Amino acid sequence: MKHPDKYRGEETIVLGLAKSGVQVAKVLHERGAVVTVNDKKEREQCPEASELESLGISVICGGHPDGLIHEGVRLVVKNPGIPYSVAPVRKALELGIEVVTEVEVAYHLCAAPIIGITGSNGKTTTTTWVGKMLEAAGMKPIVAGNIGTPLCQAAQEASPDNWMVVELSSFQLKGTEEFRPKVGCLLNVAETHLDYHGDMSDYVASKAKLFANQGAGDTAVLNWDDSYCRELVPYIKGVILPFSMTEELVQGVFVRPSFVPGTEDDLNRVIVYRDYTESDTVIAEVASIGLPGRFNVENALAACAVAIAAGADPAGLAETLASFRGVEHRLEYVAGKGGAAYYNNSKATNSKATSMALTSFRQPIVLIAGGLDRGSDYLELVPVLEGRVKAMVVLGQTKDKLAHVAKLAGLKTVVTVDNEDSAASVLQKAVREAAALAEEGDVVLLSPACASWDMFTSYEERGRIFKEAVHNL
Repeated sequence: MKHPDKYRGEETIVLGLAKSGVQVAKVLHERGAVVTVNDKKEREQCPEASELESLGISVICGGHPDGLIHEGVRLVVKNPGIPYSVAPVRKALELGIEVVTEVEVAYHLCAAPIIGITGSNGKTTTTTWVGKMLEAAGMKPIVAGNIGTPLCQAAQEASPDNWMVVELSSFQLKGTEEFRPKVGCLLNVAETHLDYHGDMSDYVASKAKLFANQGAGDTAVLNWDDSYCRELVPYIKGVILPFSMTEELVQGVFVRPSFVPGTEDDLNRVIVYRDYTESDTVIAEVASIGLPGRFNVENALAACAVAIAAGADPAGLAETLASFRGVEHRLEYVAGKGGAAYYNNSKATNSKATSMALTSFRQPIVLIAGGLDRGSDYLELVPVLEGRVKAMVVLGQTKDKLAHVAKLAGLKTVVTVDNEDSAASVLQKAVREAAALAEEGDVVLLSPACASWDMFTSYEERGRIFKEAVHNL
C-alpha cells in the first residue's frame, strides 16, 4: 500500500463501519481520496453513517451492491472481521485491487515506533501490561487498537518520542503488506479462528506477517516453549528475543529456581533477563506477580521481554509486575457468593484459553462453558477437566459437544441450559444452575472455550451479563 496521501483523487472503498472503519474513512477523505463506505447492516443499525455523510463521504448501507467494486477502485480497506470470501473482497482481489486492514493504513501514518503484540491467548493482558511498564519507565506509550483508541486516530496523534503499543489479531495482520513494527511479539499459537482462516497454515501465516518486514534493528519476541513460534525462527530477519517458562535461555527472559539463604529448598522462582553478553538481571520473584495463573507468568515474561526490547531497564520492571491487576473479562474476580468465588473469563474463546484458566485454581471448579460452534471437538479439554472440575453447565451451539467432553472426563454432573430464551436469560439461568451446584470453597468460572457470536454481540457483553447475574444471586 502507498501512503494515504498518495490516494488523492482516487476511488477508495471502506468495508465495514464501526470505530476503525469510521476513522479510516476520515483519514482517506481528509487526504483527498474519493471515499465510499459500505456496510451490510441496515441504515438504522449504522449510527456512524450520518457523521460521515456530513463530511462529504458516501455511505451505502443494507448490503453490498454489485457495482461497488470495479476497475476504477484503487484501494479497499476492510474491517478485519469481514471474511475474504464475501463478494466485494473476492471481486477486488480478482481485479488486482489492494485489500488491506486499518493496521496497514495506520502504519504509514504513525511517527512513533510500533510495538505489535499477537497470539491466540493473552494479547490484551500482555499489551496492557507492556503499556504500564513503559509508562512507569517514562517512555510515553500509547495503547491503541482493539483495546483502546482506534489505531488510525492514535497514529495521527503520535509523535516520535511516543511508543505505539498495539494488540493485533490474525484478522488484522492478514490484511497487511508493508507493516513493520519495531518490536513484534508472538505469544502463542492455538487452534482457533479456523472458520475464518480455513486451516492452521493460513492462521499461522497471518500471525507470522507480524515479522515479515522486520530487519536489522527490529526485535522479534517469541515464546520459546511454543513449537509454532520456534518454527518461524528461520524466516525472521530481526533480532530474536525469546522468553521461556521451561528453559534457561542463552539470551532472553526466563524463569529459574533461586536458592534463598535460610531456606531448605530452591522452590522460590525468579524471572531473569540474560542479555547478549550472558549477564543476568533478576527482574522479580514469580510469587510477586499480581495476576493468578501459570499463563499469566508466561504473559509477564513476554511483557518484560517486549519492554526490554523497547529500551526499558529490566531492573525497573518489578513494581509493575506486582501492581498490575489485569483487565476485564480475563480471569476477573467478580464476587463471593455462598462461600464460592465467581470469576469472569469470558475472553476465553478457545479450548487452550479455558485450559489455562482451569489450571490457575486449586479449588474445585463449577465451569460454565459453551458458545459459537467453529468446528472444534474440544477433546483437549478432557485431561484438564479431570480432577479439577466437579460440575459443568453448558450452553450455546456447542453445548452437546461440551457435555460429551465432560462425560469423557468422568464428570458426573453436567447441566445443559437450552437456548430457547433470550441470550441474557440463558446465561442468567446458567449462573443460577452453577450456584446451586457450588459449595463453600468452590470456584464458579465462566470460561466458555468458544466465541460469543451465537448468542451475544461480543465476549464483553457476555462477560457483563455474567457479572450482573452473579451480583443478582
